[in-house]
Amino acid sequence: MAGLKQPDDKSHFLLPDLGEGLVEAELISWRVKPGDVVTTSSILAEMQTDKALVEVPSPWPGTVSELCGKPGDIMKVGKPLVRYAVSGAAPAAAPDAKGPACVGASVAAGVPQAEGDQGTVVGTMSGALTVSDRFARKPEHTVAAPVRGKVLATPAVRRIAREMGIDINKVAGTGHSGRVTASDVHGFAGGSTTGFAPRTVAASIPMPPVDKDGVSQRIAFRGVRRKIAEGLERSVRTAVHFTVVDEADVTALDRRRREYSKVVGQKLSMMPFIMAAICRALRKHPSLNANVDDTNNEILIKGVINLSIAVDTDSGLMVPVVRNADQCTLVDLANQVKVLAGRCRDRTISREESMGGTFTLSNVGSYGGMFATPIINYPEVAILAVGRTKERVLVKDGRFYAGLVLPLSLSCDHRVVDGAEGARFLNTVVGLLEEPSSLL
Repeated sequence: MAGLKQPDDKSHFLLPDLGEGLVEAELISWRVKPGDVVTTSSILAEMQTDKALVEVPSPWPGTVSELCGKPGDIMKVGKPLVRYAVSGAAPAAAPDAKGPACVGASVAAGVPQAEGDQGTVVGTMSGALTVSDRFARKPEHTVAAPVRGKVLATPAVRRIAREMGIDINKVAGTGHSGRVTASDVHGFAGGSTTGFAPRTVAASIPMPPVDKDGVSQRIAFRGVRRKIAEGLERSVRTAVHFTVVDEADVTALDRRRREYSKVVGQKLSMMPFIMAAICRALRKHPSLNANVDDTNNEILIKGVINLSIAVDTDSGLMVPVVRNADQCTLVDLANQVKVLAGRCRDRTISREESMGGTFTLSNVGSYGGMFATPIINYPEVAILAVGRTKERVLVKDGRFYAGLVLPLSLSCDHRVVDGAEGARFLNTVVGLLEEPSSLL
């Protein structure tokens, strides 16, 4: 495969980086079995990262002898993923007890892995996958001891250590060039004597018994669903949530929406109009168009507006990003949401298309919900949930009329957004929706 330096020993393929900074991924399914003959770029497995489903290709041709893991396993970057048969090679030693179990008979060579690059997989299920040597990783036995001082670690790993009350400089790194990984931090926490109590101690607390009577189905807690759970837990544990709710009279907007749809020759829902109102409101209230960098204790006010859109799929909730939404027309917004939602549902969305959001919009009304208490899409600081429009008798200027009401629920990170500012932002959105001429 282009860009990959093939080592002299091709009996081992170590799991490469599936995205910059990632240290692990979940094995979803194997696309090969022991004994299969593969060519360069043949798909070996499907892996779930924190953002997308990624196909891992074979870096060279050969015969698969072992699959080092089973669906649902969390695979570590730099650990064996697949072993290849090598003519005349002795059987490989038993796998490390701490590593994933290998499936199939072992006929891989037991010679040391060359210090070659195992590459980085980039791409999606729908696109051509390539391997880059930009993030080289070496097997553990070639890693030099880290130079003490400021250790090598990604911001995400440093945040994990800080949340657990661990001095990361005391953690021995097993990653490339002595880099400290999340696994290293968790492993250190298990035998740490620092005296600090970690914030997340669920693993050490005995779990209550679960009644197994009457179970009709068992569903493995993995894949997108597990990633959703991890993200939500991180948000609830980190951001300080508060929610403000209001209603908008969208009677006039609904009428203008129908007229505008005829003009442009395309049926438009309320979504692009709501997105346009959010963009206008974010320009007026920039504190809600931000990310929190907890690693460096900074609030990052964004100059661009990238709207994250919550999409319900059979695999779980996914959140693609409409970039520079404030520069898009209503038709552009509608088309981008349609395309991104389609990619989410057929699992062809790329990791890059789910990154960089500055504010999230969730449409709970499409399934009948009204008000909600949405959880912030961390590290963003705010999310707006839109409920289902309902007919209601309204009063204006002393007169009764039948109108349409749109419920709105705004959750903000109270560390960044004051309650009054959150209410003002929502009031601005309501005002824009009730005066549709301002959006057109």
